[in-house]
Amino acid sequence: MSGKKIIVGISGASGSVLGITLLKHLKEAGHETHLIMTDNAKKIIEHETNYIVEDVENSASHVYDNTDFFAPIASGSFKADAMVIIPCSMKTLAGIANGFSDSLLLRVADVFLKERRKLVIVPRETPLSIIHTENMHKVSAAGAVILPAMMTFYSKPKTVDEMVCHIVGKVLDVLDIENKVYKRWGE
Repeated sequence: MSGKKIIVGISGASGSVLGITLLKHLKEAGHETHLIMTDNAKKIIEHETNYIVEDVENSASHVYDNTDFFAPIASGSFKADAMVIIPCSMKTLAGIANGFSDSLLLRVADVFLKERRKLVIVPRETPLSIIHTENMHKVSAAGAVILPAMMTFYSKPKTVDEMVCHIVGKVLDVLDIENKVYKRWGE
């Protein structure tokens, strides 16, 4: 497999379509993906989208159970180019911010911080409490990129898919992956 090696985490926040769309674009571009989904993410996928969990798993190169601490991605010796948690629930964010690595998703994020690797967190919550913003500050200070799932209007989006693609395109930009997923300013 050519391209980059990207770990994608989908946690139990609303907006699982963001993670699904990212996986689709990474696969189409020939990148290797390693997927971790929380149990709540699986429930939300089937509640919010027309996808079934198996479809999402089939779009990834590798899939891991969130309880599998023996997965190769749980170790700092596993080399990957980046990790994206999209969407990231406030529970997952709190776990990362406080070093509470009681799942594979949290363990891998902890590894990325300690190894100073690229970790992109796409929080999906509104409004935000001071606890949420302090946790975002902590993980940002530790080296993570916080990329909130915020709508933009300069591209005059006409569909939800266009808004989703804007966020996914911004994530791809942070990963240094060329893309035409969204309409850029001035285009």
